[in-house]
Amino acid sequence: MCVVTAVAGGERGGCLVGFASQCSIRPPRFAVWLSKANHTYRVARAAQYLAVHLITRDQRDLAELFGGRTGDEVDKFAGLDCAEGHGGAVIVRDAVAWFVGAILHRTDGGDHVGFVLEPVQWGEGRAAGPLLRLSDAIGIEAGHPVD
Repeated sequence: MCVVTAVAGGERGGCLVGFASQCSIRPPRFAVWLSKANHTYRVARAAQYLAVHLITRDQRDLAELFGGRTGDEVDKFAGLDCAEGHGGAVIVRDAVAWFVGAILHRTDGGDHVGFVLEPVQWGEGRAAGPLLRLSDAIGIEAGHPVD
């Protein structure tokens, strides 16, 4: 699981993502899939960059914030320690590791859209621990359920 953030038109979005993977070694590429129901997807449609963050199992509060709340109703970034990354991307400093990726392609996959990213900036945050997995997030009720 990872947290993906997007910025466009003066608006920020962020969500917990379960569909994400490296998709090329040379050149390096990574794909994240955002639900069309999410506020983050609507922001990402106009974005040039997305930031992808790894979080640990003990950061369930971040997972619940980005997975169980919707940016249509709350500012998920209020009170978080964030920084501005490449292209204005929002970096959540509490993440174990993160990267900013330039959006190269968008692919409609049904109820999700895939964003193929070229990493352009990366870094580390807090001390590492076991990464958050899907099984760790099972009890989080989605802010925007898929119909």
